[in-house]
Amino acid sequence: MGLIERIVSLVFGDGGRGVKNTVEVFRENAEAAGIREGEMRAKAMAQFGSEFAQPRKGLFDRMIDGLNRLPRPALAFGTLGLFIAAMVDPIWFASRMQGIALVPEPLWWLLGAIVSFYFGARHQAKGQEFQRQIGQSLAAVPKVLGNLERLEHSKTAPGGIGMAGAGTDARLDLAIIEPEANPALSGWRRGADIGR
Repeated sequence: MGLIERIVSLVFGDGGRGVKNTVEVFRENAEAAGIREGEMRAKAMAQFGSEFAQPRKGLFDRMIDGLNRLPRPALAFGTLGLFIAAMVDPIWFASRMQGIALVPEPLWWLLGAIVSFYFGARHQAKGQEFQRQIGQSLAAVPKVLGNLERLEHSKTAPGGIGMAGAGTDARLDLAIIEPEANPALSGWRRGADIGR
């Protein structure tokens, strides 16, 4: 009896923590994992909020943003202009392309690096702005859900939006359901019957 009692107290002793601790070596505690995941999400949202807390509204920032918006349209319209020039005056276009053929290869590499860095930096800035907007949208979700719930409740409540409160009057209930007369539709139907 003493040996069995020792084994049982070793496994289930201390309020059953022995089994729990042994199982947690092989399997993660779901409750603790949920708590850790919730804390991680809260810290990530706080980090997003602190990163993008400073809005850029100065004159210098607006001017730089305007300059940053110029290269992409200029490249696109310039390329379309080259196609149009090739169709309008092929000789003029061919002479310009001969000039481009004389540009040394290292200069092409430099141009490629500059364009790549410009668009890469622009992509990163837009990506960060997008992340900030997502953070703001996620923060507004509880308020939006509350508003939707109130709207749904007011739609289904007696006397709410889209529903007249008839009370216990059966004739009023029928009057609510019955469609109203539409003189324009009736006139159209009469005109359609005449044409047949």
